Amino acid sequence: MAVVYISPVGGVAAQFFTNTGAVLTGGKLYTYQAGTTTPQTTYTTSSGNVARTNPIVLDAAGRVGDGGEIWITSQPYKFVLKDATDVLIATYDNVVAIGSGSYTIQNFTGNNVTVSFTLSSAPNSENSTFVYINGVYQNKNTYSVNGVTLLFSEAPPITSIVEVMYI
Repeated sequence: MAVVYISPVGGVAAQFFTNTGAVLTGGKLYTYQAGTTTPQTTYTTSSGNVARTNPIVLDAAGRVGDGGEIWITSQPYKFVLKDATDVLIATYDNVVAIGSGSYTIQNFTGNNVTVSFTLSSAPNSENSTFVYINGVYQNKNTYSVNGVTLLFSEAPPITSIVEVMYI
């Protein structure tokens, strides 16, 4: 039995549509390990003991059957949504489960010179990072993450407190 969490993609009673707005009857939702084409298992309930088919075939209303929930493990996923004839509609990569992990929080002190800070571990993705300088949220376009390196486009001010929260 796997430890599972609700998926943010099609998690609870979501309805899927084509790019023209029609209900995605018979659509297919494929699930893979993030960044790959290696299938990754999803589950029908929070008990994590019944695996879903891959792909998940949507019902006549464009919804996930078997209770309408998709449960996933704490590993990042890639979801690929296709119509009934396997025409690609959308791809969602590096998706993490809701409530799947605890955040790592690290603090640094700015010195108006340093733009590169080393994290204790690599975040799942840049999208799973939240950076604050003196309590003010920093937009994603003001920094980048590459492995364990957090790189600002501009050095944080002298004596500023830099807080990095990530999964």
